[in-house]
Amino acid sequence: MADRRDFLKASLLGASAVALAGGANAMADTKAAVRGGGTMPRVVSTWDFGVAANQAAWGVLSKGGRSLDAVEAGVMIPEADLKNHSVGRAGYPDRDGHVSLDASIMDADGSCGAVAALEHIAHPIQVARRVMERTPHVLLVGDGALQFALEQGFKKEDLLTPESEAAWKEWLKTAHYQPTANSEVKDYGKTGLPGGKDNHDTIGMLAIDANGRLAGACTTSGMAWKMRGRVGDSPIIGAGLYVDGDVGAATSTGVGEEVIRNVGSFLVVELMRQGRSPQDACHEAVMRIVKRRPAASKDLQVGFLAMNRHGEVGAFAIQPGFSYAVCDAKKQDGLLPSKSVY
Repeated sequence: MADRRDFLKASLLGASAVALAGGANAMADTKAAVRGGGTMPRVVSTWDFGVAANQAAWGVLSKGGRSLDAVEAGVMIPEADLKNHSVGRAGYPDRDGHVSLDASIMDADGSCGAVAALEHIAHPIQVARRVMERTPHVLLVGDGALQFALEQGFKKEDLLTPESEAAWKEWLKTAHYQPTANSEVKDYGKTGLPGGKDNHDTIGMLAIDANGRLAGACTTSGMAWKMRGRVGDSPIIGAGLYVDGDVGAATSTGVGEEVIRNVGSFLVVELMRQGRSPQDACHEAVMRIVKRRPAASKDLQVGFLAMNRHGEVGAFAIQPGFSYAVCDAKKQDGLLPSKSVY
């Protein structure tokens, strides 16, 4: 019996030593990448509100954490922001007054999960990760997604804030819906709030950790005043988000219908697989949309953000105004404008 106790004690001590060594090695890898001027770890995300989100993600990456944990933690920041009407619990409702949320998450090995038209849950990205890790499915929608979230212990709550409700009632006076490109930027400039009442956007986030592992997340409350049940590109794997650990990752922003029609993020990653840089891949994906719908493209916005497995980043959009945030050991809060067709 004494020998058995000694064996178990030695085993536990050995396991603890391995775990501690693993954490120390991850930190050493991070510091080595920084000292060597490498590109790892790094996190990038769409739009101005990506700056704060990146800081949360960097808090994970800088300690040797996984890119998957980083992107989840990062996009939860705008999801919880009551001043953000493009993402999360403060999002503007559909035309019937319901706030519904979409999100997806994907790891380097192809593991992925998503939810769409999810109501009453403040953090859809967390539910998307549970779908990935605890079900055999990729996408849950509507009442089924809500049922799963409640079974997983998430709190049911009313997401329609007084400010969003007031905006919806004001819209009902005319009930005229016409999305305007980059209205989230225009609104931000006027009121200091990300997200505009006439058009919605996402936060798409991509990260690479000290071990060179990629991951991505995408979350949104969808277009304001949309038809009930409308789902854009954000929760569609291959459209709003795609990650291939051997190649790179991409995410999209803008009018989701156009991204879905072109399977945009998958296209960007496949173009990188063929040897294009992230910048060139994003440009080609944008031009596919413009060439197919030249007239419509003059008034709509679609943009792509990509990062390859070496940590190189690129972005391109149809209209000017799309920006993305970068955070790594050298640039803690960088915000860069995307190149555009027009």
